[in-house]
Amino acid sequence: MSLYSHAVIFAGGKSSRMGQDKALLPFGKHTSLTAYQYEKFKKVFDTVSISTKYNKFDFDCPLIIDIYEESSPLVGILSIFKVLENVDTVFIISVDAPFINEKVIHTLIEKDQKGVDAIVAKSPNGIQPLCGLYKRSILPLAQEQYNKDNHKLQDLLDIAKTKIVDFQDNTLFTNMNHIEEYKKAFKLSLT
Repeated sequence: MSLYSHAVIFAGGKSSRMGQDKALLPFGKHTSLTAYQYEKFKKVFDTVSISTKYNKFDFDCPLIIDIYEESSPLVGILSIFKVLENVDTVFIISVDAPFINEKVIHTLIEKDQKGVDAIVAKSPNGIQPLCGLYKRSILPLAQEQYNKDNHKLQDLLDIAKTKIVDFQDNTLFTNMNHIEEYKKAFKLSLT
């Protein structure tokens, strides 16, 4: 099984700063940002799943429903490895990072090595925990953090064996938390 076997798009957040569910906003020529990301990553990975609280999408796709009530990427990671019992490594990407391309993925995979729990991107703006490869070996640490009610991914990465991969281009890691950021990214998606 190659590292190109499974990607998971995180689309279960609250989108509180956006004021509406950003996963469902139109993007490019697609009905939603989630559909845009799903179609893009289907060209790179054998299987692409959506991590979410419930099925809110207008297209067919494999879903990984959160196993806990809280809304956090940590809950998403716990859910992925508990649902996908036979998967050792997944590429995780946030739904609101539409400019991550195959070159970024290739670079992360090239930096993989034995004995690490995660390989994540770092842009000039800082670590991008929702753009990286996560391995099943991180599951006990993630459960430990959950049991302590610590949902910060950075804290998980700090205690895990994490390889950080530097990228120089901030624009690749543009994410959309506010409506102005969405509008700007939407315009770029049409060019």
